[in-house]
Amino acid sequence: MPSTAPTTRVCFELQIKPELVEEYVARHSPVRAEMLAEIAASGRRNYSLFLADGGRLIGYYETDDDAAAQSYLAASEIASRWEAEMAPYFVDLAGRPDQAATPLTEIFNLHDQLADAGASGGARQR
Repeated sequence: MPSTAPTTRVCFELQIKPELVEEYVARHSPVRAEMLAEIAASGRRNYSLFLADGGRLIGYYETDDDAAAQSYLAASEIASRWEAEMAPYFVDLAGRPDQAATPLTEIFNLHDQLADAGASGGARQR
């Protein structure tokens, strides 16, 4: 049976040290299978990382319970090892990358606004 919990969309930002961008990308091509399994087991899904010029990294994932996903990964030995290996790639990071990333505020979501428009009688046509 599908979950009835609302999906939480999480977007975050980190800064990779410019001189380490290529190595960071290589470390994610592919990510170790055991780490992929831990991310999935935490309840995170539809997880993506996007790289901009200068090493700006934007991450996105969906989950039904972000606090539970964070707690699961914080307690995971596999995730702890991976995050310790990834930490040196980042600029001015206090703590583990998966726990210390700067969250971004969502200001627009097409699906939600279409759903709201449908609930209130439909979208205006031009």
